[in-house]
Amino acid sequence: MSEHNSAKSIPVGLFRILEYESTLLDRATAMVLEETGFKINPGTKVLIKPNMVTARRPLACTHPNVILSVCRYLLDCGARVTVGDSPSYGSAAQVAKSIGLASGLARLGVKIKTLGRPVPLKLSFGEEIGISRDALETDFIVNIPKLKAHCQFNMTGAIKNMFGCVVGFRKAMAHARFGENPGLMEQMIVEVADSMPLGFNVMDGIYAMHKTGPIKGESFELSLLAASPDAWAIDTACYMLLGLNPGQLLLWNEGLRRDISGCNPDNLYYPVEPPDNFDTKDFQIPVNLSPMEFEFFRVVKGQFKNLLKLFKR
Repeated sequence: MSEHNSAKSIPVGLFRILEYESTLLDRATAMVLEETGFKINPGTKVLIKPNMVTARRPLACTHPNVILSVCRYLLDCGARVTVGDSPSYGSAAQVAKSIGLASGLARLGVKIKTLGRPVPLKLSFGEEIGISRDALETDFIVNIPKLKAHCQFNMTGAIKNMFGCVVGFRKAMAHARFGENPGLMEQMIVEVADSMPLGFNVMDGIYAMHKTGPIKGESFELSLLAASPDAWAIDTACYMLLGLNPGQLLLWNEGLRRDISGCNPDNLYYPVEPPDNFDTKDFQIPVNLSPMEFEFFRVVKGQFKNLLKLFKR
């Protein structure tokens, strides 16, 4: 997903914008994309991959206005755009309707799809995970994560958002299968992200989530819109901006273990605004992390509920 560039060559565009409703949002989106080298040919098939984890908590999802701004920019470039995710609960269409995205996509003529058609990805530690053929078969992915605290990973952003390309209940099952073994979840997430087509990243940190997450955290007015061609670099920039270090963050530590250059702050530069333009002093990350593995009965119970919904249709 990310390109591992040489030292001091990875741009991360940071821009301070106060509200999702701002008339500046479209211009800000265009600016951070263009200042970080975004280019796309007309006719390119693009999958926009936001965070659409649940219909129940809009704060947990990428804000619809950020998604729509990116859609408008890509359509103006002549791209063929689809928005897709594989939510933890329900379909992408249900989440889109709940968070107020569906009507805007309809006006633009952009389709929303639940990422499906699983194909096995062989992992380095001898296991497999089912990732979406819909994601693999697109030409280009624009990854639009929500910056948020996470009860198991402390903080997550662009790399973790690509875990949404794992199809359906396989995400929950991955926690059950790999969560008991330290390091396997991080390795799996990194390898899923690396398996995806070339892409770009736009971070929704205008109202980030803090204290806990990824669903039940609280809103934090960070006023940050960011973009980068490198998913690791945009995460690293946000983590540094928040005053965090690799010892606090499992995924960042895994990237450094793999010697990925986007994980090294010395390799990043900021063509729009410097990180110290953002007030982060009251941002809180989880104090105590939850275990990686989910209790098995929770996985079974969730799948039973999904089956009941299917039978009721």
